[in-house]
Amino acid sequence: MSLHRSPAPYAAQCPVRDVLDRLGDRWSTLVLQALKDAPLRFSALQRQVDDVSKRMLAKTLRTLEEDGLVTRTVFPSKPPAVEYALTPLGRSFVPQIEALVQWAAAHHDTIRAARAAYRASESTAA
Repeated sequence: MSLHRSPAPYAAQCPVRDVLDRLGDRWSTLVLQALKDAPLRFSALQRQVDDVSKRMLAKTLRTLEEDGLVTRTVFPSKPPAVEYALTPLGRSFVPQIEALVQWAAAHHDTIRAARAAYRASESTAA
């Protein structure tokens, strides 16, 4: 089932829309990137993605688990320890994330300059 909310009949069947609606949110890619090297417990994951709230991190992890990108393992201890790890499917997305991270780093200054120029031209046009 697609999460895309478009009324167009083709939207529900579009794999690009369906996947990007989920992975293109604010936190999913950052969580997947944080898990690329090793499994992490919730608190360690929250420290790596330090501006995400506990509620939003929990929601993001549930979504990634639902999509088969992340596994959740509960260890029998008091209190129970929970660890999150990438699945093989999640791991297959890591090279794409790394390419996006490299592109963003290489072009960040240019994009920031373009934004500043746009805002400057908007303020002079008004």
